[in-house]
Amino acid sequence: MAGYTPMIQQYLKIKAEYQDAFLFFRLGDFYEMFFDDAISASKELEITLTGREGGTQEKIPMCGIPYHAAANYIDVLIERGYKVAICEQVEDAKVAKGMVRREVVQLITPGTKMDGKGLDEKENNYIATVTDFHNQSFGFAYTDLSTGESRTTVIEGRFDDLFNELSTIGAKEVVIASDFNSEWQKNMKDRGIAVLSFEDQIEDKESSFEKLLTILKDHQHRETIARLLNYLYRTQKRSLDHLQPVEPYEINHYMKLDYYSKRNLELTETIRSKGKKGSLLWLLDETQTAMGGRLLKQWIDRPLIAKTQIEGRQQLVGTLIAHYFERQDIRDRLKEVYDLERLAGRVAFGNVNGRDLNQLKRSLEQVPYIKQIVSSMDNETMSKLTQRLDACEEVTDLLEQALVENPPLSIKEGNIIRDGFNEELDTYRDASRNGKSWMAALERKEREASGIKSLKIGYNRIFGYFIEVSRANLHLLEEGRYERKQTLSNAERFITPELKEKEALILQAEEKSISLEYDLFLSVREQVKEYIPRLQALARAVSELDVLQCFATISEERHYIRPVFSDERRMMITDGRHPVVEKVLDSQEYVPNDCQMNPEREMLLITGPNMSGKSTYMRQVALIAILAQIGCYVPASEAVLPIFDKVFTRIGAADDLISGQSTFMVEMLEAKNAITNATENSLILFDEIGRGTSTYDGMALAQAIIEYIHGEIGAKTLFSTHYHELTVLSEDLPMLENVHVSAIEQNGHVVFLHKIKEGAADKSYGIHVAKLAELPAMLIERATAILTELEKGDTGKPNTAVASGSIKVPAKQEALSAAEEAAQLSFFAEPNTVKQSAATPKEKKVLDELKSMEVLDMTPLDAINILYKLQKKLKS
Repeated sequence: MAGYTPMIQQYLKIKAEYQDAFLFFRLGDFYEMFFDDAISASKELEITLTGREGGTQEKIPMCGIPYHAAANYIDVLIERGYKVAICEQVEDAKVAKGMVRREVVQLITPGTKMDGKGLDEKENNYIATVTDFHNQSFGFAYTDLSTGESRTTVIEGRFDDLFNELSTIGAKEVVIASDFNSEWQKNMKDRGIAVLSFEDQIEDKESSFEKLLTILKDHQHRETIARLLNYLYRTQKRSLDHLQPVEPYEINHYMKLDYYSKRNLELTETIRSKGKKGSLLWLLDETQTAMGGRLLKQWIDRPLIAKTQIEGRQQLVGTLIAHYFERQDIRDRLKEVYDLERLAGRVAFGNVNGRDLNQLKRSLEQVPYIKQIVSSMDNETMSKLTQRLDACEEVTDLLEQALVENPPLSIKEGNIIRDGFNEELDTYRDASRNGKSWMAALERKEREASGIKSLKIGYNRIFGYFIEVSRANLHLLEEGRYERKQTLSNAERFITPELKEKEALILQAEEKSISLEYDLFLSVREQVKEYIPRLQALARAVSELDVLQCFATISEERHYIRPVFSDERRMMITDGRHPVVEKVLDSQEYVPNDCQMNPEREMLLITGPNMSGKSTYMRQVALIAILAQIGCYVPASEAVLPIFDKVFTRIGAADDLISGQSTFMVEMLEAKNAITNATENSLILFDEIGRGTSTYDGMALAQAIIEYIHGEIGAKTLFSTHYHELTVLSEDLPMLENVHVSAIEQNGHVVFLHKIKEGAADKSYGIHVAKLAELPAMLIERATAILTELEKGDTGKPNTAVASGSIKVPAKQEALSAAEEAAQLSFFAEPNTVKQSAATPKEKKVLDELKSMEVLDMTPLDAINILYKLQKKLKS
């Protein structure tokens, strides 16, 4: 440190406290970065890397950005998962003794961002915290700093349950203890949690904590949220008065949808594009406000399981459907409502400007009209909602009196406060305006007196006001009339005692006016801050109304019906449709399907060709259940549903490359998750379980899973398969029924009817599907010929089963030759149990040579060369 200049030493001391962040170090009108920060920032932000003398022989790497343009650069870094520490001059350079004092005034992170383009208006920006209690339980809490909402819970169980909560809220940042399990840290990063931050303080050390923790009685809840609050107060270094009391919640009070199920059902984003379009959220989002959009996503992520709560929402949706014109009026009014939650947050945070407060005023002006419309619907449940629509008239009146209609973006440039709001300000303004009028009058008078028509009175910051006369007209001036001030190449500038006196009055008035306006604006902001709890309560009511009108609008436009809930675990969906596929098809007619299940019919084994609609049918059943339990109507002509506590899916094929798991391993893990966590009140969707391994293994696994769910769990299960041999299970499993997706052949081509019918499918039509995919004609002909030969080997006998509980094997599979059996390597077989045909002496020599090689010590090129030589020996 001793070798560096005092300024660089100051930088390094501050940087030492923020090693994991870019330090924006304020020097005059720029934020500068040095050393590694400068090298990295120059690449990320595509700005010039330069050098600076710092007391050492070599120049220190440096780059910088203008402070007034910093917001855009910060957005770029935050979007890429970095943190930015803002270091400002906190001392006036004119009065500083020695080096100007600088401090970090805020740490901006992906989880603490308050505004900017990186903040999606219809998505929460959550920062979460995790506390390991070392007793198979985790404390979990999260906050959206931009809205002030906070929740906490205790998760009993595995780390996977914790990660499921993290994925549910889409946490942008996770705060943990410095000694948090390193393997779990790696696991979180591997699964997409890019930013981990550390906080070891878990005491309620801030006095403002108590009002946030009043509801919490459990010490685990308090300890968990205190870690997060300490981190926020330490890094943000400003008022967080908008933080709402922390709300405890229980995971089992909502339908459990794990990470895999949300992904497979495409609830909030599609599997392929990771975008909103094509998801259930995309279909439903007819919300008119940003806060309504965020609440809709929260409801989709956490469907209800309490029947009374669900039916309460349904009743409100029904009322809004019945009042079409009132609903349209509500939608029109909601369009004029800005984001009350985030506006309240910015008021408390201190980064709100005049335009933001005018948005707040215009939003509040809509509330009385919305309240009147809602109260006109004579309904008991609506009247409760009406009572929560607090218009906060005091805030509206204050802002109307205080702010001009179109204030500037900056709050330090004046012209933000209305005339008549403050008497002292009006006096300054009058002096300033009259002074300028006096200047204009003086200019006219001097032109007439001197006869110089080009004479003008100007102003600049260095010389103030002056009289300017061009050099060509100087001879017209009366000697001694003005006092010379400045000589230019083509003009002379003069002043008079009267002009300087007026200048002092005008400039003093303008300076005091701007200073007073700034103070008045801060005073108005502080007064608005007192109403933050009421504004947040209003925001919750408005966002609920917005989501409910959204449900009503979608339900009416798409002809959804109100489902009925059964206490006898019955499911009767008549003419059910997949809501998203139906919308995507648009003008094409969607083929509806029924789904009948009850305590005597718990499992449906679904067979049928590829592309016929098995997966769509399964998904539509799950989506109908989820729609019903968030309080929306459902796409069917009639629906009686049980209330599901959990939904599990195994649909589609996907490798988990990050953790090195194959498609089949992912399939097995998802199946295990469902089997170990499902109850009789759950819904399980299994699509093509076992297809990732050999035929025997796959069929054995599929049958064993079916039997286990049937005998041990009893959950409502839809199980699709291409193993037609499994359809005979209905003979032994009383609660299993076969259904199939029908298809017909016409002129050698297959036509998918997309209709679910009772019984098992008779054909798979695999070659027909290949023909639809336009595989080469020669390949299709060859496949057809091979299929014919294989079918000749079928004895025609029905599938027969061996001992009870074992796999049911068709006759044609029983007749497999030893060579064929050896070709189908079992996933579970011991290495020495696989049958092999006898090798020739030459082949045995090659095999022995292969066994003696140390493959792991070879380079890829060596391995390929050796493989080529061995193959050549075998061929010869």
